[in-house]
Amino acid sequence: MKIITSQQIERKNLAENIVSAIKEVVGPGPVALHEPSFDGNEWLYIKECLDSTFVSSVGKFVDRFESDLVNFTHAKYAVSVVNGTSALHIALLLAGVKTNDEVLVPALTFVATANAVSYCNAVPHFVDSESHTLGIDAEKLRGYLTSYTEQRSGCCINLSSGRVIRALVPTHIFGHPVDLDGLLAIAQDFNIALVEDAAESLGSYYHGQHTGTFGLLGTLSFNGNKTITTGGGGAILTNDAALARHAKHLTTTAKLPHAWEFRHDEIGYNYRLPNLNAALGCAQGEQLPAKLAAKRALFASYQSAFAQVAGVKLMNEPARCQSNYWLQTLLLDAEYADQRDAVLKATNDAGFMTRPAWILMHELAPFKWCPRMDLTMAQSLTSRLINIPSSSGLAAVTS
Repeated sequence: MKIITSQQIERKNLAENIVSAIKEVVGPGPVALHEPSFDGNEWLYIKECLDSTFVSSVGKFVDRFESDLVNFTHAKYAVSVVNGTSALHIALLLAGVKTNDEVLVPALTFVATANAVSYCNAVPHFVDSESHTLGIDAEKLRGYLTSYTEQRSGCCINLSSGRVIRALVPTHIFGHPVDLDGLLAIAQDFNIALVEDAAESLGSYYHGQHTGTFGLLGTLSFNGNKTITTGGGGAILTNDAALARHAKHLTTTAKLPHAWEFRHDEIGYNYRLPNLNAALGCAQGEQLPAKLAAKRALFASYQSAFAQVAGVKLMNEPARCQSNYWLQTLLLDAEYADQRDAVLKATNDAGFMTRPAWILMHELAPFKWCPRMDLTMAQSLTSRLINIPSSSGLAAVTS
């Protein structure tokens, strides 16, 4: 008679156990992965905006939204834009990224990070991740740059391509802060500008300081699936007054102020956030502390439900950090990686929307030719990560 081991039983029941744990927390399906909630002054502010007729790029809500972001993040300046990708595009230009430069970005990220580099006519250079933050592995990156770059005239030169490595863009994956101390030290030691992709981490803190405020510039996103939303929208954060002025100028078509004349002094971009969207953002921002508290409560409920599920762990915030828990995330143990698709099918069939991490950037057709370091950990992580229902409103189900 064939003996079935306890590990074989666990493997067979993994998907079923994960479905049960999710259901215990959020109740019966269908449940979306992440959806916005509008429980405050959204209708009031949007109506006020409509009544004023200032629905486009001029209006009081744009100014207020930027001020609210400054007050919340403690960045000195915030410039609102139409989406997070455009925010990163402008931030990279302001960081000095030029045609044919290389920009270090994680292979494990949303495609917008690599796209923004390409908009600058620059080259994404993909780097590896670490398992406890899901962000760039600073120690491994330092070793890689030490071996494969050299300093010439104050620039970091890729010895293989001969191109300047101009910037480093860490992404705070699913809201978990990366090792900013390690990456800031790399930026300084190798003469590389650091621009934070904080699109997913509004409300996340690294050693008590808000993400997006450590580098030369940082960027946020307010897409419909983010912690708060403006429908579509983003922002550039910086502590440099000149960079903030230039960001506002570039994102408003580089038009010089004049009562009636249209004179533009450089190539600009129509990346302005409409007043109508900003009105929505102001109302959402008033509820941000409550939404963050709800997401933390949801994490605690999931943590309890998954404590006894073998073969998987729930991603926790790194030490001395505070995550916004934007997307609650499971990481299958390495020996269960082959069960990922079975888990995705079982959860979605049960009415719980789940999804895998992104396809790694170097595996996408537009970026297969780009330089990259060894990506062993990123490849392992993307084969094992699963996002589970994360809407802030789900915390009410658990109370």
